[in-house]
Amino acid sequence: MRRPVPIAVAVIALLIVLGLPFLRIQFGLPDDRVLPASASSRQVQDDIRTRFASNEALTLQVVATRIGDPATRAEEIDRYAAALSRAPGAARVDALTGSYIKGQLVAGPGPLTARFAARDATWLSVVPSVEPYSDAGERLAKAVRATPAPFRVLVTGNAAELVDSKHSLFSRLPLAAGLIALATFVLLFLMFGSILVPVKALVLNVLSLSATFGALVWIFQDGHLSGFLDFTPTGTLPATVPLLLFCLAFGLSMDYEVFLLSRIKEEHDRTHDNTHSVAVGLERTGRIVTAAAVLISVVFIAFATSGVSFIKIFGLGLTIAVLMDAFVIRATLVPAFMRIAGEANWWAPNWMRRIHERIGISETEEPAPEAAVAEDQVREPVGSR
Repeated sequence: MRRPVPIAVAVIALLIVLGLPFLRIQFGLPDDRVLPASASSRQVQDDIRTRFASNEALTLQVVATRIGDPATRAEEIDRYAAALSRAPGAARVDALTGSYIKGQLVAGPGPLTARFAARDATWLSVVPSVEPYSDAGERLAKAVRATPAPFRVLVTGNAAELVDSKHSLFSRLPLAAGLIALATFVLLFLMFGSILVPVKALVLNVLSLSATFGALVWIFQDGHLSGFLDFTPTGTLPATVPLLLFCLAFGLSMDYEVFLLSRIKEEHDRTHDNTHSVAVGLERTGRIVTAAAVLISVVFIAFATSGVSFIKIFGLGLTIAVLMDAFVIRATLVPAFMRIAGEANWWAPNWMRRIHERIGISETEEPAPEAAVAEDQVREPVGSR
């Protein structure tokens, strides 16, 4: 309460520094490298990855159906396969008409190429020279899909799965984030009758979660603690983990926010002294919030002992998020911010104030004036009349 400005500046600077790595986050999908190096399936895939120029097990499949007899379209298939083999990251393309490398036919059709033909369909196999679950693999899948085809084609495989998964997860992320922000703002306004309090809660949560994700990028994507935590960095984070982590961490942080703000609002309604209310509210809820955060962090940190790396990410990420929120955000930044804002914390325009008075959420109901008078009469001693 005595030094809100330097405390707020120092904490915000710390959160921004921690969150800077988040700007270079790269999303991927789990592959064999999430397993311990001692797992046999991991060892086999590591041998394929390091000893051979192409990855036969993780090809892209390009499928064309309803094209008639594939044999009658051999010339078109030949040109298309040659074009696919020039895509960046393609080691080889196998098709009904043979095998292609960098646009050149290197092996003609034979007994093994018959597997690429059906009654009215054909497919082509694009063997990658890059890791499918990587930026290079994503570029390969997009290049294959962008290559002009003489017939309608569908593309699948690991690299294509990465592209489609990211699109499915993030294409409506702005809409989801907007709905979460709107619902949070409305509920906090109905509880506290303020515009600034919900906005402050959303902004501080974004800062806290950005710092958490930045720490995860530095630890797991960049691999700075790979030796200590015993995992193999892949240069990406599993795309689903940050989303799940956001949902849990955002919910828990809002839970702690309501604990703290409820006590501050209760005290402010009683005394109308903002500085005193913030201090008392923090004093009354500090032990509950920090004890709850430590207890749930013990559960989350246990996930970091897993041999599967994305479980480590999930557990350590939640631990960082909860502890940072309880000890950094709620214990320092929220009270400092509310001390600086003063009585503006509780301001709202008149029309919104009327809405809050009509349908607002409160822990206690104030008695109506008539009810208060009746209660006083009941409590008045009989002899005093």
